[in-house]
Amino acid sequence: MLAAGKAAELGARVLLLEKNDRLGNKLRITGKGRCNLTNDRPVADVIDNIPTGGRFLQSALNRFTPRDAMALFESLGVPLKTERGGRVFPESDNAYDIVDALTRYMSRSGVILKRGRAMGINAVNGKAASVETPDGHIKCGSVILATGGVSYPGTGSTGDGYGMAAAHGHKATPLRGSLVPLEAEPGLCSRMQGLTLKNVRLAVYDGAKKPVFEEFGELLFTHFGLSGPLTLSASAKMRDYESKKYHVLIDLKPALDEKKLDLRILRDFEKYSNRDFSNALGDLLNRLMIPVVVERSGIPPDMKVHSVTKAQRLGLVRSIKAFRVDIDGPRPVEEAIITSGGVALDGINPKTMESKLLRGLYFAGEVIDADAYTGGFNLQIAWSTAYAAAFAAASAAGDK
Repeated sequence: MLAAGKAAELGARVLLLEKNDRLGNKLRITGKGRCNLTNDRPVADVIDNIPTGGRFLQSALNRFTPRDAMALFESLGVPLKTERGGRVFPESDNAYDIVDALTRYMSRSGVILKRGRAMGINAVNGKAASVETPDGHIKCGSVILATGGVSYPGTGSTGDGYGMAAAHGHKATPLRGSLVPLEAEPGLCSRMQGLTLKNVRLAVYDGAKKPVFEEFGELLFTHFGLSGPLTLSASAKMRDYESKKYHVLIDLKPALDEKKLDLRILRDFEKYSNRDFSNALGDLLNRLMIPVVVERSGIPPDMKVHSVTKAQRLGLVRSIKAFRVDIDGPRPVEEAIITSGGVALDGINPKTMESKLLRGLYFAGEVIDADAYTGGFNLQIAWSTAYAAAFAAASAAGDK
């Protein structure tokens, strides 16, 4: 939508071919429906948050920066706000406002909208010449392929672009989910299914002493493992399940060091001095977590708390400060927020997003092999690549 609007604004005659019944299906559900549309940080920081394709995207990101994206949407009548970590949202917390803004942008620029599915790109003399649809061919001077990945296929992201690109020699790197829930010790996690932990610290380890990810936030236990914002962020750092075994340590009480937590436990034990150990943790832990922590502490559940030793308390403290969950792997890519992998970058010009194999073919967004951590960076990739493609395609189409 942004690419179409920009190319038309530059004077090109633009047709947007949309296979869904409505525009922006996937955009409507981003950020839990709030749409974290970018991150208000310098371009260098944005690139640092793009583990795949950051260097390739440097030109596009410098040409259309997060501040440029913010200015565009504000000019389209969407007031914005910036939250923790530079995350930018519409003030309304409604992703539909971003879709409506892009729809207005296309309309005022003169974009023609056609419902239909692209099935292939036809070339003449090494240049894109038409798009094949079930209703026939649509002649064109340039094609921007912005078909998304394979995550959330119900929104229309069904991987169509990979086949169209492959027909002209482009290769795709392996596709997998990123920003995705994690499968983990189902026998453990299912016991706490539905439990949301807020303000906890999650650290991810891959066998080394230092964590590969560490952050505060919110997570959710499910029947299959872990989900929630903190889990999704962590998953982007877990990219090598073939050769590494990941586990996470959850600090359930990050505001208390071990000494302060022990004092807190002592106060609770004094309060419930005649109770069994398993019945004396209700002020400290959620009821769904208590049986699991009791087992891990090694303290007999029916032991009276006044009999619990200092050494046993230390074991309890460590169970709470470093609650371990072994990770089996990510959930299927269809459940991921974004697709990691895509059309290989070595076949694309980083300044124009034009194919190096077929003149007049351009790429934008998730279809290419570039993905970022959570925080608005993935949508910024979409805006910046769309902007670069629109400029180049409009110039090459010869329709000005």
